[in-house]
Amino acid sequence: MTEHHVREYVKRVASIDIENYPEWDLTKPLPKLPVPDLMGTMNTYLTIMSSVVSPNEFRRTEIMVEDFWKDNGSGQMLQQKLKQYAETKENWAYSWWMDDMYMKARLPLPINSSPGMVFPRQFFENRKQQLRYAARLISGILDYKTIIDAKALPVDRCRHKQKGQPLCMAQYYRLFNSYRVPGYLKDKLVTKETSRNDADSHHIIVACKNQFFVLDLLLNYQRLSEDDVFTQLERICDMADEGAETCQPVGVLTTSDRSTWAGARAEMMTDMTNRESLSALETCMFVLCLDKSIPISFNHQRSVDETSMNLRDDVSLSTQMLHGQGSKINSCNRWFDKTMQFIISRDGACGLNYEHSPAEGIAIVQLIEHLLTYMQEVHEKKLRRMQSLCELPRPVQLEWNLSSNVENVIAAATDSIDRCIHDLDLYVLRFDHFGREFPKQYNMSPDAFIQLALQLTYFKIHGRLVSTYESASTRRFRLGRVDNIRANSPAALEWVQAMVAKNEASYETKMALLRRAMEWQTQIMTKTILGHGMDCHMLGLREMAVELALPIPDIFTDDTYRKSNQFTLSTSQVNTTMDTFMCYGPVVPDGYGVCYNPRPDDIIVVISAFKSHAETQSDHFAYTLEGSLLQMSELCTKIKSDCDNIADKIRNVSLTNGSVENTGLSPTLNGKAVWGQTDLVTVSNGRYKKDLE
Repeated sequence: MTEHHVREYVKRVASIDIENYPEWDLTKPLPKLPVPDLMGTMNTYLTIMSSVVSPNEFRRTEIMVEDFWKDNGSGQMLQQKLKQYAETKENWAYSWWMDDMYMKARLPLPINSSPGMVFPRQFFENRKQQLRYAARLISGILDYKTIIDAKALPVDRCRHKQKGQPLCMAQYYRLFNSYRVPGYLKDKLVTKETSRNDADSHHIIVACKNQFFVLDLLLNYQRLSEDDVFTQLERICDMADEGAETCQPVGVLTTSDRSTWAGARAEMMTDMTNRESLSALETCMFVLCLDKSIPISFNHQRSVDETSMNLRDDVSLSTQMLHGQGSKINSCNRWFDKTMQFIISRDGACGLNYEHSPAEGIAIVQLIEHLLTYMQEVHEKKLRRMQSLCELPRPVQLEWNLSSNVENVIAAATDSIDRCIHDLDLYVLRFDHFGREFPKQYNMSPDAFIQLALQLTYFKIHGRLVSTYESASTRRFRLGRVDNIRANSPAALEWVQAMVAKNEASYETKMALLRRAMEWQTQIMTKTILGHGMDCHMLGLREMAVELALPIPDIFTDDTYRKSNQFTLSTSQVNTTMDTFMCYGPVVPDGYGVCYNPRPDDIIVVISAFKSHAETQSDHFAYTLEGSLLQMSELCTKIKSDCDNIADKIRNVSLTNGSVENTGLSPTLNGKAVWGQTDLVTVSNGRYKKDLE
């Protein structure tokens, strides 16, 4: 076995950060997530929503906020109770956030929740090559899993703001031992502690031609060699060929809405055969999906060059990982409740679909890239593996006894997933004019640069700003997951208005407004990753009222709060070092999902929308975004002086009704100062204090 090699690999990776950041003591527990300041959160809420709602709606919300946080108001009381509650928890936000984000959601997992990840493309000439690669992937995962089970992965570190600070690693240790159980009203994430003596942790499920097979990876206390795994995979494929015509596509049940699937599962559990099959699926390490080839017709209509060369494009690869491309293709060859589903297609498309509740995309990417790098090292070294075992038991095929009612649910689920897939509109933009190094030349954050490009793009198409979600990791804290960075600010609104104005503002004015919008974006990002985010705090205050059986304060029943959580732009930066990328669907019917990967010299952006909403088109958004990025780069290059000189020149410049005045005043919205150079300020005629976080 290569356990020694994987330990050496991990030790080498870990030593880099240990040498670079010796000041951090990895033996100390991480700090708890703080409870943010109430006034700071309310100020941020008002400032953000002023860019989205009408003046009349905003004034009504102001009154509610003022009533909420006044002395002896419900906000002050809930804040105090939340602080007391936080003292009793490892992470006060974790359970509430998990329920709100995932467990109480009733929509189907594919497209709506579970992301897909595209791996570097492989080229298989025949089935044997496909299965050889699959066997190598399985063996690589098992090697790497020895470190995961020992909780000995190298600790991730912060790369900015307290560089080298250790991050919470809990997400990694849920990846191969978690399962999402559907419920009528609320799902349950089951995470099981693993050990070397746990028999359930030594098998995987192989999906092939809509059938499921148990592949035991331990025989007589000895792990199967890579050759043995290959042999078993060949047997599974032969067995799948025999049963392909008569099998029931049971996997499609996991594409149903969660309540419908919960009902079908409860009925199935009354039969012993079904219970045993479900148990095998729910306790496996992961699912390996051996997919059939995809027709080139699944390319995007604009992929003329790829189609003419008989190559699958990025859109075709993405949708296979995201949903399987329909019940007649590979959507039934899945079990979406399982955290990790590795996908290896006969035509060389490889990737992953993962159930989102146990972990964020960054943790998945880190694990996958470590795994692929390790696999390549092992392959190049041609390490000698243990001898093949003589007699291998025949793989076990999962069997089902299905009632007519469950068969009807399967039929309905098949129709539903096909309709959902047909409705999805996805496009992959490979922007190759520049990458993350360009904004760095102008002392700009690449992430803030792209976020503001997205705001500009949405404004160009729809003429307004909307609530925007950008995930921000809170892994600096125990059990930290994410909070939300809000890019829809008054600063962003005034900048995009200047960028599209018919009476074009000067480049200096546009740059001044861009800098201020970036200041906002940078500040809100810093506050959020340091545990002072707005969204989780407001969720906590609301749920605290529920815990205490108190009436829900008006601020949380207000239409502005609903709009605040209606994320028409759902975005996430997921960086990779390999030619890999992630994708996901929109979270609202009239919205966009935007997953972007800024690399040194290019940017990969996967944009999704729904065809059923006539005003959203993914490829139109992509081309408009390309224009926005180029427009911003032109703005930067037009200003010739270096960034420090630019900052000095514009420090006292502000825009009032479209003209530049050296007054020293902050830019305004409806005649009211809304932000300063370094502090977040509410739109409130000065009634509220600055948020000096």
